[in-house]
Amino acid sequence: MGDAVAQQIQQLREQLQQASYAYYVLDQPRMEDEVYDRLYRQLQDLETRHPELVTPDSPTQRVGERPASQFNSVPHNIPLYSLENAFGIEEYRAWQEKWQRLVPDVSEAAAVAELKIDGSAIALTYENGLLTRGLTRGDGVTGEEITQNLKTIRSIPLRLQIDKPPARVEVRGEAFLPLNEFERINQQREANDEALFANPRNAAAGTLRQLDSRIVADRRLDFFAYTLIIPENAETGELSLPATQWDSLEDLQTLGFKVNPNCTVCQTADDVAAFYDRWSTERHDLPYLTDGVVVKLNDFALQRQLGFTQKFPRWAIALKYPAEEVPTLVKAVSVQVGRTGAVTPVAELDAVQLAGTTVSRATLHNSDRIQELDLHIGDTVVVRKAGEIIPEVVRVLSDLRPADAKPFRLPTHCPECGEVLVKPEGEAVTRCINASCPAIVRGALIHWARRDALDINGVGSKWVEQWVEQGLVKSVADLYDLTVEQLMTLDRMGEKLAMKIVAAIAASKQQSWSRVLYGLGIRHVGTVNAQVLAQEFPSVDALKAAKIEDVEAVYGIGPEIAQSVYEWLRNPANWQLVEQLKAAGLQLESTEPTTQATSEDLPLSGNTFVLTGTLPSLSRHEAKALIEQAGGKVTGSVSAKTSYLLAGAEAGSKLTKAEKLGIPQLSEADLLKLLGQK
Repeated sequence: MGDAVAQQIQQLREQLQQASYAYYVLDQPRMEDEVYDRLYRQLQDLETRHPELVTPDSPTQRVGERPASQFNSVPHNIPLYSLENAFGIEEYRAWQEKWQRLVPDVSEAAAVAELKIDGSAIALTYENGLLTRGLTRGDGVTGEEITQNLKTIRSIPLRLQIDKPPARVEVRGEAFLPLNEFERINQQREANDEALFANPRNAAAGTLRQLDSRIVADRRLDFFAYTLIIPENAETGELSLPATQWDSLEDLQTLGFKVNPNCTVCQTADDVAAFYDRWSTERHDLPYLTDGVVVKLNDFALQRQLGFTQKFPRWAIALKYPAEEVPTLVKAVSVQVGRTGAVTPVAELDAVQLAGTTVSRATLHNSDRIQELDLHIGDTVVVRKAGEIIPEVVRVLSDLRPADAKPFRLPTHCPECGEVLVKPEGEAVTRCINASCPAIVRGALIHWARRDALDINGVGSKWVEQWVEQGLVKSVADLYDLTVEQLMTLDRMGEKLAMKIVAAIAASKQQSWSRVLYGLGIRHVGTVNAQVLAQEFPSVDALKAAKIEDVEAVYGIGPEIAQSVYEWLRNPANWQLVEQLKAAGLQLESTEPTTQATSEDLPLSGNTFVLTGTLPSLSRHEAKALIEQAGGKVTGSVSAKTSYLLAGAEAGSKLTKAEKLGIPQLSEADLLKLLGQK
């Protein structure tokens, strides 16, 4: 019996590891998600009943059950050097002349050009094929040991994918946050009135230093490997010691790593210049950020001959692209109050062109950031469109400060309701805690009506502002008491529109328990967490009755989320809202569907979409959600595998590439027809 169980466990591990490698590294899914989940649960169940058979490379060991208490500083086996920077091809040629003077017998040498991924450098150690340690760069000599967090990254193999691996292997690479994940996380944080991440690089670095690996897993980091080091005296197994950088990139793929496909061998500086120029524009179509090109001399023997300076290897250089930053003037600072009372200062700027768009406002995040910047009204500031998504003030040019410039300080009282603002201990965010504050009520109503919450068509900010201002609605429960007659008293509201809105509100009573849970706007609870909680706790009463440790024990739910849910449900005013929603007929418990569609039944199953341009009514997030709900897949770049390009106004180079490849193009209306919505 014992041997049979061990064999079953091993077979399940191999199936899951192969499926994970195909999905996360090769981008060639070979197993439906439902099948993967079922096999994973079988493995999990067997390992729970037979803990003596659990091994470190099991897929179940990617996420730790308990948060770490701290990270330890550990010396790198081999120093992790940073690279010297060059800005422009002329500086690259100067660097090339410099190393050539050190080896006068070498006039020209091939080099490998690779995209420089904007993430966090990571060093991985494998012993006898098993991942034993993962470190951050740190200062290059020592780094923080974050092995458990790195195990959550699906493109990092827990075991090398060859039968006889080298006895010891060191792999370097970049952990990064794909742009679609960065957008998803920030949309969740914005919906929960949490401070937004400034850019994917900072988000990735902060994620890697989370003590709870379950939070890291939820943020879906990715990894590209670019350096393979096998000690010369180590047993190499099936591999031979690579002689060139290109050999090592191929060996990394053999070992099971994802290597960035956008790399090439350059024979001359002109080849490097062509590669650099090409990606100066095409990089904007990538699903991740890159801020330059790394060039490494290909021959390892030449690398050893050149060696290192005190700071950099002489045989490699980072050829950076110019930063997308511009100076502009701060005309004023406005203050926004979100639905959880979070107060966000926003710089009102002289409009400037940045990364292809006009920027007239930029976030200042919070009072700590304003103090750090020493911001004055009238200052000239440098603005960056961080991650090509969020405009932010990077620094103040204090030398240009006019004599009459006045320092900005957050107000002490809420600009919406006049109540005293508070800054909870341990938080960077200042808040209004008046639940009746018009800004909080407006935010709660708009969040409730969102497409991914209760999806109430017609309930937008324009009407919500009037309802709150006139006292018609003081909470989301009041929506369900609105009448056609009441709505018709509003400016520009006719009977037909009023009837449509009342009908849409009534129809939202049929939305699922998970959508209602998300719509309640509990801090830190996004759409995914709401679905997970609704599956584990089939009703609001079951969720309220649960102990905090039961909530925290749910896969994907960390202590911060559990604490927030637990406290929200025990607030008398919040529970009164729940009771009102029950009385109104909302779905506060799960209901079994009469039929369940398989992925093959969904209208867009098997199709891959790329989005570009601005759609008439749907945001990219909404369009992506519709496609994925219908079984389709959304990727960031056009390739021969792309089924359709969903193109809106001001479509860019993705449209040009799709036309060259003959990829069919869809408008928003075409997409809705495919979905049977129009």
